[in-house]
Amino acid sequence: MSESSSGVNTLSGSFPKSHSSQYSELGVTRTPLSVDHSPDSGLVSTPLPSSRFQFVPWHRLKQCDVTGDQLTCPRVREGPSEEDFNFREGRDFCLKRGRRKRREEEGQSWEERLQENWENCLELNLSYQDLGDPYQRENFFRILRRLIRVEKLQLIDNSLTDLSSVRLPRCKMLNLHRNHLVCLRQLPKLPAVEHLCLSENAISSLRGLGALGSSPLRSLNLTRNPVTFSRDYRAHVFSCLPNLEVLDGIPKLPVDSLPLRVKGPETSRMCIIL
Repeated sequence: MSESSSGVNTLSGSFPKSHSSQYSELGVTRTPLSVDHSPDSGLVSTPLPSSRFQFVPWHRLKQCDVTGDQLTCPRVREGPSEEDFNFREGRDFCLKRGRRKRREEEGQSWEERLQENWENCLELNLSYQDLGDPYQRENFFRILRRLIRVEKLQLIDNSLTDLSSVRLPRCKMLNLHRNHLVCLRQLPKLPAVEHLCLSENAISSLRGLGALGSSPLRSLNLTRNPVTFSRDYRAHVFSCLPNLEVLDGIPKLPVDSLPLRVKGPETSRMCIIL
């Protein structure tokens, strides 16, 4: 028996004789599987018993008492509601267009909010969530706004464009590697941040960097952003962030703390065309 990439079990047309004789000797009666023959491979397949739970979050499963703060790297991507898909040919389904949200239609019970328990999470990894639909992004932001005690947060490769509506009051380490941020003003409110990774975004200017000046930020990573090619880039960053010790993996150098106006003719030279 093997499991295919589509989530089905693939079995050969018949069991080996040794297996068949073993079952017959033990007197085990096997119930025939309801199978469909695959025209291209000749194999038979049957859906996994858990396939009906593929869009169900853990806190909606019966007899499950796991809370959100017990999960290190949960999958929080919201699945479609039952009205959002139709089954065809007894197994496959297609998503309907539109924006129906089960959470809006059914609401969220108080028990579910207690079981999610995002308010008590201290360390969380919400990377690679594959937020392709609007209702998935809305549910993702709903969770971010509840992370009032999180200290370490990973949000890698989520195609995030604007987090300015989110406040993370106790977050000390935030990783936003490989997202779609274009401006530092799109960052969340981070009054306690010490380590911030913004590598591989699309940040082209340092506007908004002053908002981090009052934070205890010690290390900042802006590698593979267009802004790193601007003139006096490191000097500007260190002038805005007095507590910064490391920029793009390089410790603060003596030249980084010099005022811009006394750095020499190479940085102050101007070309005037008459």
